[in-house]
Amino acid sequence: MTEPAAGRSSSFGEGGDVTVVDRFGVWLSKRQIEKVVGPLVGKDVADVGCGYDATFMRNVLGEVGTATLTDVSLAPDLLAHPKVRAIEGFLPETMEQVADASLDVVLCMSVIEHLWEPDRTLAHFRRVLRPGGVCAVNVPSWRGKRALEYSAFKLGTSPAEEMDDHKMYYDPRDLWPLMVRAGFVPHAIRCFRHKFGLNTFAVATVTEKHL
Repeated sequence: MTEPAAGRSSSFGEGGDVTVVDRFGVWLSKRQIEKVVGPLVGKDVADVGCGYDATFMRNVLGEVGTATLTDVSLAPDLLAHPKVRAIEGFLPETMEQVADASLDVVLCMSVIEHLWEPDRTLAHFRRVLRPGGVCAVNVPSWRGKRALEYSAFKLGTSPAEEMDDHKMYYDPRDLWPLMVRAGFVPHAIRCFRHKFGLNTFAVATVTEKHL
């Protein structure tokens, strides 16, 4: 998922230690994706930092055209799936292997907060999208920081190593300018709170005017 400087050596969920809290968070993200991105039938979709088991993409592999999956490591059956292009490694280098204007949708759920230089990765998202393509990004908010750390360090219901790998938290006013700097035009960006205000979600569309 993250840059080598972060010191990660495995993907989220690789050890099979995904908690109930984490599963609930994945489910909430899935609902938001379905709401703001729309049907994925026949589309070329990337899930960047998808996690070892690519939980969301597994549920839609039957309907997408192709799935580009990137993370530090991926489950063997995903590597062998005929619809999957698997890219193992760190961001932003993994995105350099994806061709310009080759995707319809880029998903990046709970990844950007782990990066020292998120701008570089977000710029790649804009580069690889086709006209009309959609980028969806989820990150924890500053309000979420307190809840996540309490869950990890006090209750033990979230992996502490994930929290200690966070580099930044994002409210809409933090994430929106990053999307603009990445090349998405302001009027085509929606940035809002979700997951009870504990996360910030951005969805940006590539419009004809800024091609």
